[in-house]
Amino acid sequence: MDTTERYRRFAEREARGHSPSYEELAGAIARDDRLTALIGRLPESKRQPNLLLGAARFLGGPTGDPASFRPWLLDHWDEVRAVVLERRTQTNEPGRCAVLLPLLAALPQPLALIEVGASAGLCLYPDRYRYSYDGRPAFGPDGGPVTLDCRTAGPVPLPARPPTVVWRAGTDLNPLDVSDDGDVHWLECLVWPEQTHRLRRLRDAVRVARAEPPHLVRGDLNETVRGLVASAPAGATPVVFHSAVLAYLPPGARDAFAETMRALPAHWISNESPGALPSVAERLPRPAPADRASFVLALDERPVAFTGPHGQSLEWLET
Repeated sequence: MDTTERYRRFAEREARGHSPSYEELAGAIARDDRLTALIGRLPESKRQPNLLLGAARFLGGPTGDPASFRPWLLDHWDEVRAVVLERRTQTNEPGRCAVLLPLLAALPQPLALIEVGASAGLCLYPDRYRYSYDGRPAFGPDGGPVTLDCRTAGPVPLPARPPTVVWRAGTDLNPLDVSDDGDVHWLECLVWPEQTHRLRRLRDAVRVARAEPPHLVRGDLNETVRGLVASAPAGATPVVFHSAVLAYLPPGARDAFAETMRALPAHWISNESPGALPSVAERLPRPAPADRASFVLALDERPVAFTGPHGQSLEWLET
């Protein structure tokens, strides 16, 4: 996909209805030949709108004003480029736990959680968050600082309580440290403008993680996940999960990861774009929604739902 189309699709399918600033800004970039040519000189994996716009916000750029943003980006391109090359799109959205919860709660308890592409590990705490589906009263630990809201459709098997987690660990090429203010600031810059509820939720989840810092291992997912599964305590159900990770891998690495997972004594929960895992896509009973960005939630390669990218929606499939 060329840069123009990448930014146009981001504006129309992802930002629209969620962040007017990003919708307007990404659309303006898509129409600007000079900016798309500049972005097009970045490595393929570094051209993502989330990464570029997050880097601009990290440096204090005027991302709320397209007219000011263009000259600012041209003047500060070397600085933006340096941040883009150093950082990764590591949107650590705890809201995704709301779509993972029905699967996690239905597995034999207790659980040993292993997250691939864990970023700062904020999705490793589904037992510490509270949940409200379709405006119903929230359930979860009393006094929990984080409440995740999610709208549902279809026969979602909603649990009565969060899962029991006795062990949690994650892996990432560049794990972020919840105790490091620079890393936390980067996470905040990946939250889209106008989404103040996500920003508050992120900050509250960081406080949860700081009280019990996650065990995160630096390394390639194909090289580290085996060791983490082997480290899970006896008597717990090992569960490997990931959200919005595989799209950043080349097809060969995705295939290798799928082969690794099939051989491991663990359940596998994926929450990825529809084409990220062919073995999941071919089992879908119907296509993903065409009018919005959606992920496919799957358990052991069996698709069970379409989900909102930030955990805002859960549409259970009739299977």
